[in-house]
Amino acid sequence: MSVFNWTNIRLLLMIGLVFFLYSFSLHRNESRKLSKSAVIFVGDNALLITPESVNKLLIENKREASSITKEELDLNKIEKVLNEQPTIEESQVFVTIDGVLKAVVKQKTPIARIFNTNRSFYLDSKGIEIPLSANFTARVPLVSGKINKDNNEELASVFSIIDNDSFLKKNIIAVEVMPNGSLKMLNRNFNYTIDFGRMVHVKRKFDNYKAFFQKAVLDSSLYNYKKIDLRFTQQVVCTK
Repeated sequence: MSVFNWTNIRLLLMIGLVFFLYSFSLHRNESRKLSKSAVIFVGDNALLITPESVNKLLIENKREASSITKEELDLNKIEKVLNEQPTIEESQVFVTIDGVLKAVVKQKTPIARIFNTNRSFYLDSKGIEIPLSANFTARVPLVSGKINKDNNEELASVFSIIDNDSFLKKNIIAVEVMPNGSLKMLNRNFNYTIDFGRMVHVKRKFDNYKAFFQKAVLDSSLYNYKKIDLRFTQQVVCTK
């Protein structure tokens, strides 16, 4: 009986020691200060927001990361603050084993620049507004005319097709949204306007335009046209 008791006591002591060492190690680790902070941007987009701006949000306006202990950090809160920034699509924040506070940041991608009344902003592929950046100007089509929150998503779908097509991205430089919702487009190298019509059958209209362009550019007839009409999905109508 005494042997059994001593075995249990020894087992309890060992378990207690393990918990003590774990708690001591955890407390010591959390009380350690960070070594530094680092910002990593993923993707090939130019910087709409600077690493310095992200770093300031990371360390919550403190002077430097080395003044912060691990137990002070609320990683979920910091990540939420970053994701609320209008130029950031998503971020991940974590602390490495050697005490570096890291933020991996993916920025939003502008696909059009909107000129609406007295203000200007970018539009992303989801139809969400992105403020202009003092650090970078995106080379995207300029959009003017009748623009509102009701047609932002429709416009975004049109400009997503342009942005994902190397020919259209190089060729279409400006779009005007007419009062009836139809689109007028300007191209980079020729003087004609493109009457695109309403935002329906968008891909088919662009496919028609690309097929027409590849044929017409061979005989230089593109210089003779004033308007290319894409409203009719079965044909491309040209006006001299």
